[in-house]
Amino acid sequence: MSLESEADLPGDVLPGVLSEELHAELVAFRRDLHMHPELGNQEFRTTAAIKERLEKAGLRPRVLATGTGLICDIGPVGDGLPMLALRADIDGLPIPDMKTECAYRSTVPDRAHACGHDVHTTVVLGAGLVLAELHERGLLPRPVRLLFQPAEEVLPGGATEAIDCGVLDGVGRIIAVHCDPRVDVGRIGLRTGAITSACDRIEVALDGPGGHTARPHLTTDLVTAAARVAVDVPAIIGRRVDSRSGLAVTWGRIESGHAPNVIPQHAELSGTVRCLDLEAWRQAPDVVHAAIDEVATLHRAKSEINYVRGVPPVVNDPVITELLRDAMAARRGTDSIEGTEQSLGGEDFSWYLEQVPGALARLGVRTPGERTVRDLHQGDFDADERAITVGVELFTAAALIDATR
Repeated sequence: MSLESEADLPGDVLPGVLSEELHAELVAFRRDLHMHPELGNQEFRTTAAIKERLEKAGLRPRVLATGTGLICDIGPVGDGLPMLALRADIDGLPIPDMKTECAYRSTVPDRAHACGHDVHTTVVLGAGLVLAELHERGLLPRPVRLLFQPAEEVLPGGATEAIDCGVLDGVGRIIAVHCDPRVDVGRIGLRTGAITSACDRIEVALDGPGGHTARPHLTTDLVTAAARVAVDVPAIIGRRVDSRSGLAVTWGRIESGHAPNVIPQHAELSGTVRCLDLEAWRQAPDVVHAAIDEVATLHRAKSEINYVRGVPPVVNDPVITELLRDAMAARRGTDSIEGTEQSLGGEDFSWYLEQVPGALARLGVRTPGERTVRDLHQGDFDADERAITVGVELFTAAALIDATR
């Protein structure tokens, strides 16, 4: 049995509380994923493992047409009732796992689940197993869709291809969690409205006649031009858009030249464009293009700009945010819920919210009292695995409460 006996629970507790047996199984499942991370659109082993466990529970998962990722419907499907979707992202990151003392560290060189996607996946899997059992007992009046999405880390995000595969067909609402190493396990962070930022990628190539450093006046000084683009473009943008939008260009790479006495003919910069506001994000490509061209022209450099659209902000729907609040309160009490700030991180869950209302909660994964914050996208990131039970019970409560509204 995956659930605690109803006789062991107080009368006012929602069904769907995990047994110690299922928690242990889910921890083992998560650790297996953690040891075998796969990059975006390469999650074949991960997809197979999820599919096998769902089929073992008597469910009928369907692999997406992209070849990785899957969906699985539970409950009274086909009755015309809109489904609540539970979404997880399943891909890992191209960075080494630095947890040298961890028994379940990654076995794949330069690959790690350093963003918590293995936890997200396990939470949705666990919620699916619990909800399937509740459905068998006649306790799930509305259908739920499990959505295991590939390639969240690949701009513009695997959500766009998943939507093209029809994952939102019949879905009326969608929810998700994201691990937060700043929040203690047993708690979640909620925010109505924008909870993440837009994130795009930009690549700039500068070209011009080079020459000898003794005669820079006869050349296009591309090293200086690249340096001015790096410094001046963010400053110009800060004066051309409302500062409250949080539109910011941050460079991560700049390259030019091979010798100290040669002015090169080519320079490159690449970085990210982040934005807190949806409308400003829509204007960002034109604003950034204009600023780069202006600085490059001033220094007689020819510029080529590759602006790669990423993801818009995740904007939490107030009604669905309240659903998550009520679900967490029902499981752990109102003291387990805290407000959270809008982050500058990007999340392709936002693409689903362009289609249907939904909300994302921050799932606490920090062990209470731990002083070291293991940040996301770092090789030493790990999660307190008690968060798996918290996430599963949050989702199952949300599904049951949603069915009454």
